[in-house]
Amino acid sequence: MLEGKVILLLGSTGGIGSKVAEEASKLGAKLILVARTKEKLDELNAKIKNSIAFEADATNFNDLKSMVEKVEDRFGKIDVLIHAVGSILLKPIHILKQEEFEETLQINLVSAFLAIKAVIRGMMRRKNGAIIIISSVAGSKGLKNHEAISAAKGGLEAMIRSAAITYASRKIRFNGVALGLVDTPLSAEAKLTTSEKPLKISNEMHPLGRIGKPEDIVNAILYLASDQSSWQTGTIIPIDGGLAAN
Repeated sequence: MLEGKVILLLGSTGGIGSKVAEEASKLGAKLILVARTKEKLDELNAKIKNSIAFEADATNFNDLKSMVEKVEDRFGKIDVLIHAVGSILLKPIHILKQEEFEETLQINLVSAFLAIKAVIRGMMRRKNGAIIIISSVAGSKGLKNHEAISAAKGGLEAMIRSAAITYASRKIRFNGVALGLVDTPLSAEAKLTTSEKPLKISNEMHPLGRIGKPEDIVNAILYLASDQSSWQTGTIIPIDGGLAAN
């Protein structure tokens, strides 16, 4: 399914990113693992076959550009970019600080723009590529206290749709997955899953009665990375326990 594909995975040490790395490796992909925390990165790299690791800041274009150049020198190509970088900040506007809002945009939206910018010229030369961005149901549905995340994820989804048209003639596909709440270290850090009351509320928000697991997400991402989705671009697949439909 992914035999021989070179996949650049940003946010590889997160709950979803690490699961994607494990499963993509099993399917024959070569993984370029990128994250900011060296200890976690080295630990993941030791577990994954056919992988190399780069410590880099996803919001720093020079870091990304340098890393992409090294990967292309070594492998001759990058077939797939998976952007799994994100944050959770739940605050209404009246207590949301400007720097918090800007940081949320930087982590979620600007980092995706910079990652695409770093890989796109190589994909244009080869007239081939797949770019997958992890978004959120908050990008298209109004959710309480999600103003900053909604702004960032809404921007991501608009960028995906626009870029899909811009680069279609170059055979570069842009797609995304829009998630509900998933049980990851990030959601635990935001205290959404660490005690009974917030977890109960989170479960009940989703019509299927539970929050997601990384395993619920991975197959859709791998499908979008593979040639099985070669006639699909500009789409945002909801994987959200029915939240967007509610």
